[in-house]
Amino acid sequence: MKQTDAAFAVVANNCTIPVSDIPLHPFVVFERLILDAVAADQRVSALFGVVSQKSGKLELYVVLSDDAQNQINICRAEVSGSGYPSLTPKIPQAHLFEREIAEQFGILPEGHPWLKPVRYCASWSGKDAWNRTADEPIVPAVTDFYRVEGEQIHEVAVGPVHAGVIEPGHFRFQCHGELMYHVEIALGYQYRGIEEAMLGERKNRNIHYIETAAGDTTVGHTITYCQIIEALSHTQKPARAQVIRGIALELERIANHIGDLGALAGDVGYLPTSSFCGRIRGDFLNITALICGNRFGRGLVVPGGTGYDLDDSMISEILTRLAVLHQEARDAVNLLWITPSVMARFEDTGILTNEFAIKMGITGPAARAAGVGRDIRYDQPSGVYRFSQVPVSTCESGDVFARAFVRWMEIEQSLEFITAQLKALSKGSIRVAYGKLEPESLSLALNEGWRGEICHVAITNTDGGFARYKIVDPSFHNWIGLAQVLRNEEISDFPLCNKSFNLSYCGHDL
Repeated sequence: MKQTDAAFAVVANNCTIPVSDIPLHPFVVFERLILDAVAADQRVSALFGVVSQKSGKLELYVVLSDDAQNQINICRAEVSGSGYPSLTPKIPQAHLFEREIAEQFGILPEGHPWLKPVRYCASWSGKDAWNRTADEPIVPAVTDFYRVEGEQIHEVAVGPVHAGVIEPGHFRFQCHGELMYHVEIALGYQYRGIEEAMLGERKNRNIHYIETAAGDTTVGHTITYCQIIEALSHTQKPARAQVIRGIALELERIANHIGDLGALAGDVGYLPTSSFCGRIRGDFLNITALICGNRFGRGLVVPGGTGYDLDDSMISEILTRLAVLHQEARDAVNLLWITPSVMARFEDTGILTNEFAIKMGITGPAARAAGVGRDIRYDQPSGVYRFSQVPVSTCESGDVFARAFVRWMEIEQSLEFITAQLKALSKGSIRVAYGKLEPESLSLALNEGWRGEICHVAITNTDGGFARYKIVDPSFHNWIGLAQVLRNEEISDFPLCNKSFNLSYCGHDL
């Protein structure tokens, strides 16, 4: 599904179009189009650089999601010289994308308000954006952190090595007493070069890269990758496989949401819910293991369908387990809402405003907890969600309580969805063969992972291999949201706010 006007290639989710059909604009036009789109409530799902296969010059591609119209708008612009005027001062959603482009291609977004590395990795192009010659723009040193000046201001540095089991990340707090004025988050320690590794001819190990892009979102990222392959090869997935994929995605959502609710309870010292949810999370993961032999769903989703089927006895077993776990989860989680000491910590802590969430392109439960009704399953549905939609769960307060309660509402909706799909699962095959990928084409796919919007974009070369593979994990959008909600909070509330977002380090560091 595609149409082209003077401004954009207008497509639907999970599509393929020839690269030649994507309008190429002068940069000034490109900037104006994005400004107008964002002003009309579209959001920047992806902004990335691609070296043109024809000219050899860097082109910037933008993917704008228009949820109101259930469509996606794409255009591009060629960058001349060593830089371009930064979009970030006018379009804050672009801030991290532009830093990433500078890092990967050595092209500077001139006028970017806080230009520094995202991942401290070598430039793909061999150009160094951070150490320029005398006649080129000067940028901050790579070690610079924002500092609040004042005689009684003190700085607290946490990480990148942490005492727990979490992945490495560095947090720099500017504090006055116990009050946090500013928090800067530095990531990149988990950088593995996955996007680079995907380039070239199709490799059997590509799916393994994707399955481990963010290990707790294996199903979400793998479905999105497989939709890219299927769109580029014009493969029609079996209906049964699409339902099984949806079931797996919702099981992944439930397991992670339950784990987060238990961890939030632990952060405020409420042990009953913390203990129960830890065990219940494992039981939901075990349902995924029952289906495919792996608790995180590796091997379950493959191009052309699924690697595993559900027989009648397995469906009966899953339905029995779900009924028990639903009641156990309800008993454990509802204790949170009726316990004053818990609610005193949850309510009015770490408030993310609706305005900031929209301006910065925050996604997933964090956005919905601030009253932003974004959900790919509803706004840009693909697969089984085109036929069986899941209601969008929102809150208005934007605090820790709202982020926790949205998770609980989504658990209940997902359980209802899975139960209905299992009872009505149609007969048929689970996998079909797929052929060669369309050359010189662009394909994109969006899905609602448990953290929020997952976006993959692939551009193929003349042989059908990947000339560019762009992955945007929801954490890439949302880390700035965590930094914002920590302002003017007590430093003791940092773990609670952090867990209420529960963002991925490795999902950011692709």
